[in-house]
Amino acid sequence: MESFPVEICEGNQHMSESVFVGLCEIVGTSQQVAIRREAEDIMEMMERRVTPYDGILGMLSGSTREGFRLEGSDIDVMLWPNNHRVIINMFQSEYYNPANTTLILSDSSESPPGFTLLQLLTPTTYRDVQSASVRMNDRVYISSSIYRQLTCSVVMANSTVHGPCGSGVRGRAEYDTAFCFVCDFWPLSASSWINRCHAWPDPEVLTDIVRNGCHFVAIGHPFGPHEYEEWRISFSRAEYKCISTMNHSQFLTYGLLKLFLKEVINQQSEETNELLCSYHMKTTIFWAIQQNTLPHWCPQNLLAGFWVCFKLLLKWVYEGICPNFFIPQNNLFLTKINGSAQNRLFLQLHELYKKGLACLLQSSSIRSYIIDVLYNPRAFVCTDESLIMSEVDYDIELLNTIRIVTNVGSGKHQYIKAIHTIEQWVDSRLTHRQVVMLQKLTASVLQHTAVMLHNMYTNISVNKKMYIADKMSCRMLKLAAKFGFVSDMLYVALYYYKTLRYREDLSVIEITKVKLAQPYLMYNGHVDRERYTLTVGGQSWSTKMRQAIAWDIKLYNNICYISELIPEQQSALQNRQPTLYIPVFVVLHFLEFLCYRHIDTTLSQAALDELQVLVHHDQGLYVHDLYRDISWEILGICQQITGNLQAALYSYQQSLTQYPWNKIQTATQRRIQDMIQSTPYQL
Repeated sequence: MESFPVEICEGNQHMSESVFVGLCEIVGTSQQVAIRREAEDIMEMMERRVTPYDGILGMLSGSTREGFRLEGSDIDVMLWPNNHRVIINMFQSEYYNPANTTLILSDSSESPPGFTLLQLLTPTTYRDVQSASVRMNDRVYISSSIYRQLTCSVVMANSTVHGPCGSGVRGRAEYDTAFCFVCDFWPLSASSWINRCHAWPDPEVLTDIVRNGCHFVAIGHPFGPHEYEEWRISFSRAEYKCISTMNHSQFLTYGLLKLFLKEVINQQSEETNELLCSYHMKTTIFWAIQQNTLPHWCPQNLLAGFWVCFKLLLKWVYEGICPNFFIPQNNLFLTKINGSAQNRLFLQLHELYKKGLACLLQSSSIRSYIIDVLYNPRAFVCTDESLIMSEVDYDIELLNTIRIVTNVGSGKHQYIKAIHTIEQWVDSRLTHRQVVMLQKLTASVLQHTAVMLHNMYTNISVNKKMYIADKMSCRMLKLAAKFGFVSDMLYVALYYYKTLRYREDLSVIEITKVKLAQPYLMYNGHVDRERYTLTVGGQSWSTKMRQAIAWDIKLYNNICYISELIPEQQSALQNRQPTLYIPVFVVLHFLEFLCYRHIDTTLSQAALDELQVLVHHDQGLYVHDLYRDISWEILGICQQITGNLQAALYSYQQSLTQYPWNKIQTATQRRIQDMIQSTPYQL
């Protein structure tokens, strides 16, 4: 290859500001990104506190963890056995109790930079680790290839191996789950990175990163001497910390690189569209920031920052070397970008480079923002984030994020630990966003603890204990309803039905119906913006949550909330689905139908008619497409109870044709089979 000119290309300031606004609308404003990250921070801290030492810990990683919500992005999750620890040298073993911790030694003496063998030092009770153990040179090592195959479908059935992960599609999202091992120490091969951090990240962040160590994911180097046994060092947690220290212009530049890769670079030809990946873009922005190639990262310099990164990427492709940010000796281009493939990719990138910033016009996401400025260069561009996104947009973002926060497991001891953790957090310094997330998390913990408590004392003969447990459950549920979503009233209704309080239940249902019928209600991201703003605009998030926000009902499948859904919960558990998600209006009509069965059959039929209209005719406003399986199922259950078996059979069959989000097909098929066997002449 011949050398190419690397010319200085400063982005037009006005155009940069326009792209800044566009990226805020696509990627998110700094406040939106903060909402997403803080929710995950709370969930990660909670999971660490409540997971038993012999349990499995997990963490969201990749672009979703970093704060992106780009269309088509994967959901990346890393999981590891909590009582297994990797050490870098034998001296570090003194920090652990060998009686309850399986120790693994990282041996990188024969591996390429960034990779290592994992030697099993002490016995393990974890079956997959035992099965993946292989003997080499009179030592026992954990084979990455065997371990990857064994754990591929642990989280999601029928996943396929993709890199170190088990991959598949759930709903509309692709997922990658990587079972790995955690190390509390910083690897020696990355020690040079510590000495390189003079300006970025700052010393406090640097200390935190090093203190939190790294992970080892199950994939070896294809050119290494032990490809099928080697493990790759993962700096996923460190990368997240680095990204969290970026200012928003730097983060948006990273987002622009990701869009440029997807919409421009990968559209050049089929031969080269898989050579570069998002991780290369992340590596580029890391090096560009740390090398201080652009003194000021701000909205006015956004395109200048992009151009600095693009030139660096082009240089790497020309040289065939992309140095890993933490271990520069690990060339990320070594396996794919070499020879003729490298040459083709360079020529394509160089053609884009020669066009200058006009190459961004090929990006479908960014083009319109650039064209607006080109046609009207004197137009005023406002970069004030408070004017880019409305109050309602932030509320929708917060609502979508709070959903994630409510997932705290379903074991008795986990809930006790969760409550203690929440007590400690109440006294700590929290942002307004964290307070409202904690508020909803508390409501969720109280709801599921209350039902679990009732189930524990249902079958005992001591009436006093049952009475006390019932009083405590009622108080917890009512307290949760006071500061949770509007829809959280239905957890009280579920409990009242379970404890045969039908008239009290109907009273709660009527109150909830009135609140859910308000024209300003925000549900599943749907909202009348004008009425919502007029009614609760300017009020605290806590007030909005209690008065104007509803979400679907989540039931943990190892807790019985209502006997009519036991088969569905059992089916879901058999298919490794821990929760049922049911549309709130389906639950409302379901409970109304069941309660009126004991009081007024005419009103019971009216409730069933409303449920039928909802399930048959809703266009995604009140019944989410992904939850139509359980919605048709519940309609069928109600129809079967009334003796309308033909209608019930139709509803069950419709349930089977929906996307199997809740994994209830086994229960549906059994209901159909039982119905046909018991009353074949009616069907």
